[in-house]
Amino acid sequence: MNATNKLKIFNDPIYGFITIPNTLIFDLIEHRYFQRLRRISQMGLSYLVYPGAHHTRFHHALGCMHLMTRAVQALRFKGVEISQEEEQALQVAILLHDIGHGPFSHAMEHSIVSGVPHEHISLLFMEMLNREFDGKLGLAIKIFKGEYHRKFMNQLISGQLDMDRADYLKRDSFYTGVAEGNINSERIITMLHVVNDELVVEEKGIYSVEKFLVARRLMYWQVYLHKTGLAAEQVLIRVLQRANYLVSRGEDLEATRALKFFLQHNISLEDFDEDVIEQFSRLDDVDIQSAMKEWQYHSDPVLAALCKMLLDRKLLRIRFRKKPVKPEKREALLQEVMEKHGWSREDASYLVFDGVITNQAYSIDHQNINILMKSGKIKDVARASDQFNLKALSKPVTKYYLCHPK
Repeated sequence: MNATNKLKIFNDPIYGFITIPNTLIFDLIEHRYFQRLRRISQMGLSYLVYPGAHHTRFHHALGCMHLMTRAVQALRFKGVEISQEEEQALQVAILLHDIGHGPFSHAMEHSIVSGVPHEHISLLFMEMLNREFDGKLGLAIKIFKGEYHRKFMNQLISGQLDMDRADYLKRDSFYTGVAEGNINSERIITMLHVVNDELVVEEKGIYSVEKFLVARRLMYWQVYLHKTGLAAEQVLIRVLQRANYLVSRGEDLEATRALKFFLQHNISLEDFDEDVIEQFSRLDDVDIQSAMKEWQYHSDPVLAALCKMLLDRKLLRIRFRKKPVKPEKREALLQEVMEKHGWSREDASYLVFDGVITNQAYSIDHQNINILMKSGKIKDVARASDQFNLKALSKPVTKYYLCHPK
């Protein structure tokens, strides 16, 4: 194909027209590993709360790439030297930063793949693509891993004010209709600068950063950690855990080839070789949804009940608490389910369980957001701001929850 035909544009509802900047980016977008992201929801099961939240990781990755291009332009305008090779590496790294997400984004990390974070799988995908593209992703991988000598480049990909957060807050706000998350990413990017190889924000951009941090906190409580969405995700995790358990007991569950592979094999971090990555690349939301449509009729009452809950949106009741759940409260609810269904304690625990969630909008101890004052001094945003609530946002807020049948 002629190279000029590869410089396409996408019409994005958030930013308007997004241009594919070079042929390598085009070829990566065209690759089936990346096309799979069209079938991975950006917000998991949040559409059960916000009906518009059906956008995908594909949308998000393209948005991040667009913002990275704008960030490079803004920094160059201020005299920061960034080579064409570095610019392309930044675009590749942010484009592929989420390529390792599994179905419904986070559910697999806690169920049929044993504690393997999506960032690690993304890196494995990038390394495989690097071999396929004759080493053209080498610098992108180095930046992604934080091994490149120019620290600010990794901060653009994985920091507290990175292009990932700059896109997902604005995009998720748009698709959910939750206006509180609508940040001014364009202004934040325009205010970026680099001092001593560290990413900073010019003082006149401090109010945009404050809005960004407040929006992040509100989006987490109102959207990402919404109690109904959290309950749905926990049910999905237990669907996959129960399916895994039944297969380990010799049950033959109907599933796609890719899903069946992960149900039949106990995959951990050490097991992720090229064959496993290949199977993983064929796994998406469709595998899980089609499986649940079959499993709702399975003879195992626990698996059937869990699947029906998600398919019919008849979810467990969830309650947030400020203190850990008392064991006697959980025990009473367990006994209730055991008596009602004639189930064992182990089976009933799929419907009665508790957990903990934490939200910290800003961490003072990890890759601070630094403000470049007009005097030339650099201050952490929580100290530079005249908003007292920014210091409060740096404190983790912990909530405990209890799930049980209504």
